[in-house]
Amino acid sequence: MGVYIIAQLKFTDRASYRRYQEAFHGVFAQFNGRLLVADEEPRLLEGAWERDKVVVLGFPSGEEALRFQNSPEYSAIARDRRAGAEATVLLVRQFPANLT
Repeated sequence: MGVYIIAQLKFTDRASYRRYQEAFHGVFAQFNGRLLVADEEPRLLEGAWERDKVVVLGFPSGEEALRFQNSPEYSAIARDRRAGAEATVLLVRQFPANLT
């Protein structure tokens, strides 16, 4: 079953975050994931949302997602992401197909 990493970001230092963005694709390409969403202008439909960006990454398994998230390669660039944005990051499971 697939899993997703969902990040909601509030920018605090755009220069640091842009450095992270520039390095992200090279690192992410080493892992078995897909970048599904990276939107700095999401449309709020309901409730309150005090963030600037939402990112959704898809992986075939939780193990693959954690292999990316915990890798030395990602840790090296994540310093700029942490310096550049406050983040809420979730690992969520895909809804089982047999329940739809």
